[in-house]
Parts: sequence; structure tokens; C-alpha cells
Amino acid sequence: MNKDMSEALTRVGPGTPMGNLMRRYWVPVMQCNEISEADGPQVRVQILGEKLLAFRNTDGKACLIGEFCSHRGVSLFFGRNEENGIRCAYHGVKFDGMGQCVDVPSSPQACSRMHIKGYPCIERGGILWAYMGPADKQPAPPELEWCLLPESHVFVSKRLQYSNWLQAMEGGIDTSHVSYVHRYEVDGDPMHKGCKALDYIKADGNVVFEIDKNPTGLTLYGRRNGDADTFYWRVTQWLFPWFSMIPPFGHHALGGHVWVPIDDHSCWAWSMNWQPTHPLTEEERSAMAAGLGIHVEYEAPGSFVPKANITNDYLMNRQAQKEKRAYSGVFGFSAQDYSLQESMGTIQNHEAENLLPTDKAIVMARRMLHEAAVGLEQGQEPPALDAVDQRVRAAGVLLDKQLDPIKWGRVHLADALNKDVYTL
Repeated sequence: MNKDMSEALTRVGPGTPMGNLMRRYWVPVMQCNEISEADGPQVRVQILGEKLLAFRNTDGKACLIGEFCSHRGVSLFFGRNEENGIRCAYHGVKFDGMGQCVDVPSSPQACSRMHIKGYPCIERGGILWAYMGPADKQPAPPELEWCLLPESHVFVSKRLQYSNWLQAMEGGIDTSHVSYVHRYEVDGDPMHKGCKALDYIKADGNVVFEIDKNPTGLTLYGRRNGDADTFYWRVTQWLFPWFSMIPPFGHHALGGHVWVPIDDHSCWAWSMNWQPTHPLTEEERSAMAAGLGIHVEYEAPGSFVPKANITNDYLMNRQAQKEKRAYSGVFGFSAQDYSLQESMGTIQNHEAENLLPTDKAIVMARRMLHEAAVGLEQGQEPPALDAVDQRVRAAGVLLDKQLDPIKWGRVHLADALNKDVYTL
């Protein structure tokens, strides 16, 4: 990846190729419970390089507007959330939930030229989503499986990651690293233990990839040796531009991620688990809330900063590394991932990479994103993530060595929400 391509993929502010592309999709902004109260306190949020405010208006509707008053640039964080709008504390200028100016006490005739940004919002899967692109290009709401399930079936968390969104997302679709950095913890983690899949993952780190490319993403087939005349296939789904679905483990909840840029140098890493047919048990939910599985323990309640972070070397334990209790010396699946991704720098030097065959999926994803971003600049519409495209599942399955995994996957994993969960 040369410098120009790297710049195109990692820069996400308004007017950038990737920023424009991402704004054509519904963007996860925050957890709905962060603004739980009508006329309650507004919350600062930064997404795709834009500083914004989220709040619930008097009618209980979630709103997202620009942070700064158009009068003299005062932050509306200090404003009053009242009567279906935010009133600036400095001179009383008021904006509704779409950023339209509705009152200028000292000069009412100025309202028409005082508008600020405002974005349409929806709430699904416990997440507040915003559409930040051209109004006439607004897509249908997200219909990923976990978005459509009852609240009792789903657990969603997020954490702050100090790296560019791209290297975080690439870690999410790299199934080969599981055999190394996670190998000493999987047997004891309550979201993974007791699965036959762990034997295959730890025994064979030489993953061979088959990849099925489609207009809205990639289905990634990672092959390891299985039993007798079989291969064990871990099948990851990547959906445009930032969704991934993790191959499941046994009876445990299904899982996935969303990687959303805050700015060029940091991102929100969303993690979700769900049971398609029944509520999560109290044991499952408690383990997730404690930061086990793909979730994290926070530095402080409500901070979304992981307890293990760059300021404390991720609580690295060299003795545990030596004793084979933690492969990198860092504990926790998410911490093991983001510690290494952040170690690359907030934007890694892509030109210095020496890629391997196991990086095939990453190369293909980069190309798809780059082609779509450049194509949008040239007037081509980006991939449309229709409902049927989102109704796919990941899988972990033993298949006969003579069977074509891609043909199998097209039958069993596409439009899969009412089909079996394929897992070991």
C-alpha cells in the first residue's frame, strides 16, 4: 500500500474520500443509554472528525447536532436542553434537533442564516445511529441480526482505541492471529471454553485462506487441519465498510464488531454478543459486563477507556508471558488485540509492511474500500448494504477435504437468520 492509498483509507474528516464514503452509511454514534433522559444533559461526541452533541429532546427523540453555536462559536455543551431544542447559554440562540435555528432573541430575522449541522438519528440494537451524508442518498436502517433481536438477547459494549480505524478493523478480520496471541486464554474464558474448535486452532497456526468476494464485503474462510479427512474452517464475515462477524465457539453467544473512526488517530471499537433464539443468561451477561470474552474492563465507570491501556503498558506481565499464561503478557482478548494494534502507532507506516499469504483478506478489503472511495469521488455510487446482505452469519465447521467451502457457505451462510448456527 503506497502513501497515497494509505492517506485515502485513513483520513476520515469531512471532504476526504474515506470520510465521504463512510458518511453514506448509518454510523454508530453512542449507546442509547448515554442519553437516557428527555431534556437531560447533552453529551459531547466526536465522529469522523466532527465535534457534535447528542441529546434527547422534550419528546424523547434522540438528536445529534454540531457542538458550536453559529453566533460566536460557543460550545452548546453549556447550553440549556429545553422545549425540543438546545439554547446557547451565551446569548440565547436556540437550535432544534436537526440544527435549525428557531430563535435569536436579539435579532429574530437572523434565524434563517444561523443554522448548524444536524443529522437524522435512529435507535437499533441499543445503539444510536446517525446518517451524516447527503439527504437524498439516505439508506435503509441497519438490519444486522443483533439489531433486530429483543434487548434480552443482546449485549453491546464499546471502548476507546488509540489507533486509526483501519488497523483496528484489519485486526478484526485477521483470523490467523487467534492461534498465537489468544492461545493461552481461550480454554478458561467463559465465552470460549469447552469447544472442540480450540483444539484445531491451537494445533494449526498455518492458516490457508479462501475468500469469497461480493459487492458488499468478503466472506473469509480460514482453513486448519481437522480430524481424519476434514478441514476445520473458521468463516469470518466482513460487511462494508466496518462490520465484522466472528466465527462462533460452541454453544456460546455469537459475536461481532464495528470499527468507527473518532478522527484520523482514534476510533470506537464496538463489540456485541447475541443469542439468536433465546435470551442471554445472567451468567453470560455478567461475564460480558465484567469485561470477559470480547469486552473490556473500564478504567472508570462510563469512561469507555480500558483499564489496560497505553499509559500502563496494558498491565503487561512478563512472568505470565514466560509461564505461558498470556502469549504477549497481556490478559484479555480485546486488550491482546488493541495493545498490538496501538503499538503500530496511531497510523501505521503501511509502506514499510512486508505482507504474508495470511494477509490476503486484509489486502482485498483495502482494495475494495479504496476503489469505493475513489469511485465515489468520480460519481460512482458506493456498495448498497441491503437487508439481505446483512443477514449472513459467521461459522466454525468441519468439512470434508473434497468439499468446496465457498459453495457450502453460499448455501448455508447467506440469508442465514432462520438457519442453523454452524459451530464447534
